[in-house]
Amino acid sequence: MITTDVFTNRLELHAYGRLTLDECREFEHLSDYRIQFSGPLDLLLDLRELESCSLDALIEQIRYGRLHAHDFSRIAIVSDSTMVAWMALFSQIFVDADVRVFDEETMAREWLGVAAELQDQQIAH
Repeated sequence: MITTDVFTNRLELHAYGRLTLDECREFEHLSDYRIQFSGPLDLLLDLRELESCSLDALIEQIRYGRLHAHDFSRIAIVSDSTMVAWMALFSQIFVDADVRVFDEETMAREWLGVAAELQDQQIAH
């Protein structure tokens, strides 16, 4: 399961349990829409509660990353998993974005320049 929060120049995804292809595509449609109107985006991906990812979802993530190589500025990944860290390094082959992995969400938000959520403009979706 995923939840998403949409801001002017940033998308946030929180993943729980098993990530499926349908959920990947749902996030892709949302990010495509934001990219169309806002240009390159920052991403905050909270994967601390992600338990697994289906193979077709993993392949789709790679395909989408290659297709949108120039559409993301910074990607902050929050996870304590070594596997996720390796996948983040691998993903840099396909995207121009600066990709970093953080143990704590506050550090990821600081790196993205999100000082306080009250200053951000959340968009209803």
